[in-house]
Amino acid sequence: MMMMAVVLEGTHSFLPNSNQYILWFPPSPPQPPPTTNQKPLSTPPGVSKRHRTRLTKAAAAETQEVRVCTNRTCRKQGSFQTLEVVTDLAPPDITVKSSGCLGRCGSGPNVALLPQGIIVNHCGTAAKAAQFMATAANVSDGNISKSLEALALRKTAQAEFDLANFSKADELLSLAIDLQPFGGIHIMYKYRSLARLAMRNYSGALEDAREALRLAPRYLEAYMCEGDVFMAMEEYDAAEKSYLTCLQIDPSIRRSKSFKTRVEKLNEKLTAANMPLNQHE
Repeated sequence: MMMMAVVLEGTHSFLPNSNQYILWFPPSPPQPPPTTNQKPLSTPPGVSKRHRTRLTKAAAAETQEVRVCTNRTCRKQGSFQTLEVVTDLAPPDITVKSSGCLGRCGSGPNVALLPQGIIVNHCGTAAKAAQFMATAANVSDGNISKSLEALALRKTAQAEFDLANFSKADELLSLAIDLQPFGGIHIMYKYRSLARLAMRNYSGALEDAREALRLAPRYLEAYMCEGDVFMAMEEYDAAEKSYLTCLQIDPSIRRSKSFKTRVEKLNEKLTAANMPLNQHE
């Protein structure tokens, strides 16, 4: 699809000290009306009403998309750092993707916001990337420093988790959540759920997984985490529903090695639970 970029004159820039452009995408051709024998998509068996409600609300929400140029020139100017920051601070209703050239080589890193079609250049520091995302999310600039601080705490917590310092990770993530960043807080709840699961704090882990899903109803990793908590609690039917919801959100996950391992373990537990008593003896 062809696109055009034009300079906006006489308007305020999306970010201070940055040029602003508009990307124009030609309209898509009209789609033919559905045939009468089409059947509506159905939810896979075993997905609970609570899970269906979450997904329905998420699908109804209007989403935006941020594209970060990672082509050669922008890459040299630090676009991967920009991509990481906007991804980590993106609210659940804003999707972030890497992109090819946005047509402003030499003035990058360049970042585009769709469907508005706004492209901003010189977005090469963590502060500018956070400011771009805050503006895209329509939140106050005053929360940018706290959000970056929360993100730094989350990164440190992940390092502590990798070292099996789960209590320290829990503490750091709690501090990050208390800062109330404008975006990415659902990811923090998910990581804290993992830390609490590792400490066998199952009620706390389940509460955090569900809070992540309240904030981001289509957050696949939080459903995975919820299923893992149910597995640890030996609530296998509930775990099955969580994993089925993962498949509904992203059917390709069935090819994931970690997901296959989860399913195999779940099937073993379900088979054992359904055995007659005399077969356990």
